Amino acid sequence: MTERERGGFWVGFTAAIFYPLSWLAGHRYRRADRVPRSGGALLVLNHVSHFDPVVDAVFVHRQRRVPRFMAKASLFSVPVLRRILIGSGGIPVYRGTTSAGDALREAHRTLREGKLVVIYPEGTITKDPDGWMKHSYTGVARLALENDVPVIPIARWGTNLILDGYRKKFRPFPRKTVEFSVGEPIDLSKYRALPQSAATRREVTDLITSEVTALLAELRGEQPPAAESGSKANDA
Repeated sequence: MTERERGGFWVGFTAAIFYPLSWLAGHRYRRADRVPRSGGALLVLNHVSHFDPVVDAVFVHRQRRVPRFMAKASLFSVPVLRRILIGSGGIPVYRGTTSAGDALREAHRTLREGKLVVIYPEGTITKDPDGWMKHSYTGVARLALENDVPVIPIARWGTNLILDGYRKKFRPFPRKTVEFSVGEPIDLSKYRALPQSAATRREVTDLITSEVTALLAELRGEQPPAAESGSKANDA
């Protein structure tokens, strides 16, 4: 059995909180063995609920890895949460400021140190009323193209049935099931040979999110809506 990646005190502290919280739901994992057990990796997930980081952290931890989340910088100003995020290797994202590049540099460093980074490319929970992914920031493409690490698409569904942040509904009972589906690493070799233009980053971002959406459609047993045109200007 692969040795568990060491996380230190704050990872253990967070696990002691998150594991009991995650028991609000049952869990089903499809192809979880596709999460690399060692080395740098970029896990790309959809985001439908503020409860996602709890179950996602537990999912990754159960694969014997330490999840390092890219998170909005505002979360690092919450006293206890700040200690947890910093102690567990969280990466602040400063969107809309001159510090946006700093967030990516830290994520690049984390990946090059052989660690695992978790990213929600939409930047926040989806604003689609039916829970499908919307257009994402192209920072995910920068990380994917500039680091020779596996890029793993993962879809998760069910957390929104427990905690619906936009409608302010918390429904832990009856107990729900949260399902994960892990895709194959995305082959980006042809894109890494191209100039890193805004157009290339947009194309790669759309490719990555389409892979996540396909997994989500499989979980839900539904077809996603037709893709919309448009883009996000920010890279982070």
